[in-house]
Amino acid sequence: MSLADPVLLAAGLLVAAGLAWAAIAAARRRAAALAAAGVVAACQGQGPGRGRDRGRLGGLWFTIAGVAVLAIAVAGPAASVPVSRASGTVILAMDVSGSMAAADVTPSRLAAAKQAALSFIDAQPGSVDIGVIAFQQGGLEAALPTADHATVAAAVRRLKAGGGTSLGDAILASLSAITHKTVTIGRNGSAPNIGYWPSATIVLFSDGQDQAGATSGGADTGTDLAASVAEKAGVHIDTVGVGTATGTTVDVDGYHLFTALDLAALRSISQATGGTYHPASDASELDGIASSINLRLTVTNQPLPLAGAFIALALALLAAGAVLNVTRSGRVV
Repeated sequence: MSLADPVLLAAGLLVAAGLAWAAIAAARRRAAALAAAGVVAACQGQGPGRGRDRGRLGGLWFTIAGVAVLAIAVAGPAASVPVSRASGTVILAMDVSGSMAAADVTPSRLAAAKQAALSFIDAQPGSVDIGVIAFQQGGLEAALPTADHATVAAAVRRLKAGGGTSLGDAILASLSAITHKTVTIGRNGSAPNIGYWPSATIVLFSDGQDQAGATSGGADTGTDLAASVAEKAGVHIDTVGVGTATGTTVDVDGYHLFTALDLAALRSISQATGGTYHPASDASELDGIASSINLRLTVTNQPLPLAGAFIALALALLAAGAVLNVTRSGRVV
């Protein structure tokens, strides 16, 4: 159990301790006065006077106990309770390479990708954790998977175009975000075993323009090899094509480069992992992606406020003390 304000608890318990000390001192003075009057034997007997004294003292101790419990209540007690929920993980892998600044879709490829991603985020239930990977060469983690979809949407809105593209590294960076550990291809081209993650899906927004990247291990990252890692882990990759097949030119670092949508590359990735290809122009198709995710049962610890229960107990003790005082002495206190 945790306390929001231990100082209030200490103050309340000091008050209760003071009342207890005063009650004990008063009882001793009363016993001494009775002894001086020669009525000790009567007080210690089994007559009506003994019953009244017990009732009066019982009421007093109930009242003190109520004050002590109330002190705990005002300190804001809370317990950590395990709560299970069905959840899944979606990583939005956003291509922010220079070619995404092309304007063959209005107003630009990146703007269209961001709009499609935001529409997708809005359609997801709270049981789906969403993360964002903005990838150039090497992949750049922008937001870890979270149930706070507003934070994810803000990360998408901040994206800007610039740099190169490595689809293989984008997939590996997305798998790293899912598993919370770095996923790389070995120097000899061996694929790592990252376990089985059927509750996770990668949604890759790109024009498909690929430049071979390298992992931190130094080996070339082939898109096919990266996709095979995802496929063995049970992670589907849905690809979203942004751009047109006719293409256009775009200025990148002072050069005029021709760029067009590589539909074949994006379809190859999705087919290899059991995913689906979608055109960015049809964002409504993306809404059904979450329904294909196998949600997993997770357990998280959530705080359970206990102040109400302690207040109820304190009121019960104070009421019991008042009843005993009234019935035995005719006074509330």
